[in-house]
Amino acid sequence: MDVDNMEYNTTRNHLTMREYGRHVQKMVEHIMTIEEPERRQRNAQAVIELMGFLNPHLKNVEDFRHKLWDHLFLISDFTLDVKSPYPIPTRETLKAKPDPLPYPKRQPKLLHLGKNLEVIIDKALKEENPEKKLGFANAIAYYMKLAYNNWHKEIVHDDAIQSELSGITNGQLTFTNTPYVKAFRPQQEGRDNRGSYGKRPGGGKYQQRGGSGGGGGRRNDGRDNRGGGGYQKKRY
Repeated sequence: MDVDNMEYNTTRNHLTMREYGRHVQKMVEHIMTIEEPERRQRNAQAVIELMGFLNPHLKNVEDFRHKLWDHLFLISDFTLDVKSPYPIPTRETLKAKPDPLPYPKRQPKLLHLGKNLEVIIDKALKEENPEKKLGFANAIAYYMKLAYNNWHKEIVHDDAIQSELSGITNGQLTFTNTPYVKAFRPQQEGRDNRGSYGKRPGGGKYQQRGGSGGGGGRRNDGRDNRGGGGYQKKRY
């Protein structure tokens, strides 16, 4: 074994994309040494096909071939001189960081109801149509009662909802229908799903068969199934 010619990872150059492996990177480095443009283009097309074969999950991604060409230029450190069916990326465009998202800075006045309900209340107060305004009030009252039920696990009276709604809107919103919310009842522990002892879930009783442990009589062949189906001698 020629130990002097062995390569180790510590002596190799940096592996740009580990998803494709060392061999693909060596192929790209070889393409960069080809001087003939047509031959260099054919080899680049072959490497693109190999990259797609090594990563079949990219086929489910939109514009997966566009991503393969971007990865090809990334492996070559954006120095590969070939024609691409897509815009050739640069180091600045491919590694640019996205702009930070402008998170909304909202401080709701009613923390227990949330900011969205405040937006709906403001929209209801600006509504000029009486029917739509009443519909807003009924929906707001229903949500307030539902939120109270979810947090406190009990039903609140409608007068308390109306009092709080009047305090928030200075008496401008009044609901008419009763916001029915189902009461929260925890499930009873130890409840038998069969309904009653000795019955099936469908309501029918269990059928006792011979040899099932205790019931049943003799058979004509002399077997006694009262003891679980065992054999016994005939009695004369």
